[in-house]
Amino acid sequence: MMSIKLFALAVMVVFGNNLYSQVTNTLSLDEKIYGLSKFWSDVNYNFVYMYKIDPSVWNGAYQEAITNVQHVQSDYAYFRELQKLCAVLKDGHTQVYFPESIQQEIMTTNFGEYRIFLGSAEGKVYVVNVNKSKEKEIPIGSEVIKVDGLATGIYQEQFVKPYIATSTQTDLNNKAAYHLLSGLIGQEYTIDFKTPKGEIKQVRLTHAKAADEALAAETVAVPAIFEMKWLENDIAYVAIRTFADAEVVRSFESKLPELQKARSIIIDIRNNSGGSGKNALDIAKYFVQQDTLYGAKNFSRKIIPTDRAIGSFLTPQDTIHGKTEWGISKVDATSYYKAYSGTTFHAFDYNPIVARTVIKLEVPTVLLSNSYTASAAEDFLIYLYNQNHIKRVGEHTNGSTGQPLQIDLPGHTTAWICTKKVTLPNDEEFVGIGIKPDLLVEQQLDDVLYPAKNDSQLDRAIQYLQDANQ
Repeated sequence: MMSIKLFALAVMVVFGNNLYSQVTNTLSLDEKIYGLSKFWSDVNYNFVYMYKIDPSVWNGAYQEAITNVQHVQSDYAYFRELQKLCAVLKDGHTQVYFPESIQQEIMTTNFGEYRIFLGSAEGKVYVVNVNKSKEKEIPIGSEVIKVDGLATGIYQEQFVKPYIATSTQTDLNNKAAYHLLSGLIGQEYTIDFKTPKGEIKQVRLTHAKAADEALAAETVAVPAIFEMKWLENDIAYVAIRTFADAEVVRSFESKLPELQKARSIIIDIRNNSGGSGKNALDIAKYFVQQDTLYGAKNFSRKIIPTDRAIGSFLTPQDTIHGKTEWGISKVDATSYYKAYSGTTFHAFDYNPIVARTVIKLEVPTVLLSNSYTASAAEDFLIYLYNQNHIKRVGEHTNGSTGQPLQIDLPGHTTAWICTKKVTLPNDEEFVGIGIKPDLLVEQQLDDVLYPAKNDSQLDRAIQYLQDANQ
């Protein structure tokens, strides 16, 4: 599986006479319409979850975009329209990316004399970090209650969330919080905060390069891709932060002699956005009780134009009784109609994977996941599904994986379209939902505000293992 490509989201809202950084308008109208239509057309043919999308909603959004792109005044605004169309699909592996020249103009945390980081917790948006010189004015833990006079939730629904392409509600909320004030240099916002003491403050923020100043909160150092340490009661803690580098496998295997001494193990794959499924497999094999692993099942759309053509003349009623006047049986009518509606799939060969290894780690084990656990990291969880000695603790995963088709767009940029449907071995869908934990432990406000000091998910994992070893 491919790792989720990180992307920055910009939010453009015009109130009054706000002045923004000038972004070029280099694309011709023909190029704009071509790029829009190319994306729409390639989605229709390739997007594997097209059957989940209401055609009237999708085509209506396309028609609206055709009108809008004819009136945009910049390339930035044009790609925003494409991102809005893309967001209708609700898929994290289907994205429209800004050209690099535009991406460099977008700011999220920089407001001149202010440097503000936002995060989501308990359904609200909070200040999770700020530059030291503004800590008293905007304390960490302040809630953002209004943006430009609108309640934060309403503002997000109108001006932020419609532009975010993601698979799950949790990921949408996280991105909509972090990118609440993303915009261009010069863009202004009036923000109302509620401090932890209950004071209401209003601040006018303008995007501008911020001074390189220390932040108020203790920040967690950029972590290594692999970490192992010992916790109390002979619990081995292993953090795997990516599967994109085979070095993580070598690092893990170098610790096998120590891990064999563990009374229990915690594998932390929170914030692991994926990488190589092979690397995930090469670590998972040490935790299965047998040498056989069962991975995800994979499907792609099966498109036979002639079958679709016949199906276009049929109705849902024909799938019940067949179309006798045409000599089409119920079975054939159903097959043709499914072809027309885009629900005929090619199932890739599915066979158990045999991965032999002498060492087996069969002590009580916890897998920690959160909404940023994605793609190949979800593969890792699937390989270890239904292992009696393993429990999943934390949050639902990102619920986004698959094989994106990359297409070129005008303006020297690209878009992704997900072409592969992925399910659990039992055919249960998790894309758009996330792989559910056995023990649900959601992040608390203090976990978000003070991650260097608080980790309720890890605490719960430790408590579970201590109870299991009694």
